[in-house]
Amino acid sequence: MDWIATIVLNSLTLISILMLIGLGLAVIFGLMGVINNAHGEFVTVGAFSVSIVQSVGGSFWMALLVAPLIGALFGWIMERSLIRFLYTRPLDTILATTGLSLIIQQGLQLIFGAGPQKVIAPMDVSVDLFGASYPVYRLVLIALSILIVAACHILLQRTRFGLDLRTVIQNRQMAESLGIDTKRIYSIAFCAGAALAAVAGVLIAPLTAVVATMGVNYLARSFFVVIVGGAGSVMGVVAGSTVVGGLESLLNYVIPATISQALVLIMAIIIVRFRPRGLIPS
Repeated sequence: MDWIATIVLNSLTLISILMLIGLGLAVIFGLMGVINNAHGEFVTVGAFSVSIVQSVGGSFWMALLVAPLIGALFGWIMERSLIRFLYTRPLDTILATTGLSLIIQQGLQLIFGAGPQKVIAPMDVSVDLFGASYPVYRLVLIALSILIVAACHILLQRTRFGLDLRTVIQNRQMAESLGIDTKRIYSIAFCAGAALAAVAGVLIAPLTAVVATMGVNYLARSFFVVIVGGAGSVMGVVAGSTVVGGLESLLNYVIPATISQALVLIMAIIIVRFRPRGLIPS
């Protein structure tokens, strides 16, 4: 039973990470129709924030507060200087964000070097669960991810901003005719998506090598999550991350990681074939 518990908990860890990254991408893609190939770099920025904060004497938890602000700032600069002018040109957006992704990667390597950055985990203890010894930090990661996703769901369903956002997702022209400032909604949503990805980067940092190209590893997965679950829907992201993260974690125990990711891609294609708008569309 202990190995079953380990597999389930590892699956929940990956699912939680993908929920945070995919949620920001789902809002951006579902709202704006923008395919942001630089979304993975927001994750990288969050992870590097931990290293920087700890290098100047700050704690991991301080970085968890600072990183979303830095991510939101990066998102605001990107949206104001680039994305805003390409809303009606999706192909140009793909090209521009891909180029921006490469610029950010190379910039981080020039500043911090190509080697992994030092990150100290906030806790290094384990607890026995169902006969398996499991790191407490991973359990904290799962709990924080659930709380953040739940807060985003409440924000979208119970607040005036959430109503405006859902209106813009459903019909931009109608939203503008009702007096909703769509440009403001776009800007806030883009910054929020970047902040969520940066938070994910902070939580990932103690579990992986923090390098300039780390965001690339999560970009394709986050797109799988959005496509499978449904763009612009919080519950769709939860469903998509559960399917993608859960299946990949299970397959990794029996076959090589590259093959498991290929099988997840095939599964995503099959789901999209029969559910073009995702499992839970907005």
